[in-house]
Amino acid sequence: MENFSAAGLLYLVATAFFILGIKRLSKVKTARSGNQLSAIGMLIAIVVTFAFPEGGAQLDIKTMLIGIALGGGIGAIMAKRVEMTGMPELVALLNGFGGLASTMVAFTDFYGLAGDGSNTMLGAEVWSVAIILSIFIGTITFTGSLMAMGKLSGKLSGNPVLLPMRHLLSAILILGGLGIAGYGLFTGNFDVTQSVYILIGCSALFGIVFVLPIGGADMPVVVSLLNSYSGIAASMAGFVIGNSLLIVAGALVGASGLILTMVMCKAMNRSLANVLIGGFGGATGEVDNSEYASVKSAGPEEAAMILESATSVIFIPGYGMAVAQAQHVVKELGLELEKRGCQVRYAIHPVAGRMPGHMNVLLAESDVDYEQLYELERINGDFKTTDVTVIVGANDVVNPEAIENPKSPIAGMPILNAHESGTVLMIKRSLSPGYAGIKNPLFERDNTYMCFGDGKAFIEDTVTELKDA
Repeated sequence: MENFSAAGLLYLVATAFFILGIKRLSKVKTARSGNQLSAIGMLIAIVVTFAFPEGGAQLDIKTMLIGIALGGGIGAIMAKRVEMTGMPELVALLNGFGGLASTMVAFTDFYGLAGDGSNTMLGAEVWSVAIILSIFIGTITFTGSLMAMGKLSGKLSGNPVLLPMRHLLSAILILGGLGIAGYGLFTGNFDVTQSVYILIGCSALFGIVFVLPIGGADMPVVVSLLNSYSGIAASMAGFVIGNSLLIVAGALVGASGLILTMVMCKAMNRSLANVLIGGFGGATGEVDNSEYASVKSAGPEEAAMILESATSVIFIPGYGMAVAQAQHVVKELGLELEKRGCQVRYAIHPVAGRMPGHMNVLLAESDVDYEQLYELERINGDFKTTDVTVIVGANDVVNPEAIENPKSPIAGMPILNAHESGTVLMIKRSLSPGYAGIKNPLFERDNTYMCFGDGKAFIEDTVTELKDA
């Protein structure tokens, strides 16, 4: 009883650290400390699990330490080696590993009690439901995350792959897997071990079918949703092994991930139902593939001349900034403008980049002041009074088609109203479309200058011209 009381109290402390950590993660300024608080909570959880295993479980400390060393070592190497441009696919992969871990925990516990095909688990309804849900959601998370990683890394096409009768196939996989597993576990009229194998197979296939129809532009929503799935799977695994903290921690991740998913859906004008059933992200509506009629371009010297007289500048970062690794020179340009008395701000679209918060992470890496980062809702009304907007590698999130053409595939999607500013400097390698695959009329607006070239090199040259002015 003393051990149980001590474990319960320490688990409560760890939960408090998790909650405080997640709360502080909601703001850029406090995100780093929030991450540290969550890490402390996880450390407490691991130590308590070692010291006071729940349910009288016997822990093989040597095996667990080997696992921690291997996993921690591989994780540290990946974190050091992966470039910031590869962070979205790394996050997707880690989500997948979380789902796989939950599946393995549930399957191991199940196999230990029912591997011989006996019906010893019948009557344990909560345990059986937890087994089914943990394996089902965990496996979907794993295979779905692998697909998302492939799309984000370019190893798989970022275009939606629309399978024939995909919704019917999805329904068969979901209902078939859950139905057979439930029938085997609750009635014993079907081999329980085989029923779980079938559940794993159906779940794995559904994870693939679920992500295939989703276009690359919608990957931030998918990554967020899969993060939520990994938390729910972990929570179910907690019910399976009787670990109260795993239940709570998984529920926190699942709930926060779902809330973030809903925020991302709103930012892309998608409904949550679209995400849950898959099949969104493809081109719908009328797509204008005509050539651009009148495009004005500017080199670094012209860009410097425009910025030299500006009193207010807003930077809009996009995935192109990540590819060019231009975040540091963007910060340098911002500092040079501030020296001249210019007001500098950074407008962050919720789905800019390839994962939630991608642009925030990049700008934080270059030590941009947190106070200069503005969300879409806070800054959209300020473009009308802004002298120059500098767009670095963004496209779809500034496309006026979203608000001006009701038949556009992105109609209704909230955008940053860069087109309302006095002058727009669009730094981009070419006139190629974004992930939505549609024309951007901003390119040929009277107040827009296309600044062709590598983002980092162009801004470096602009800074040099500005200093020499």
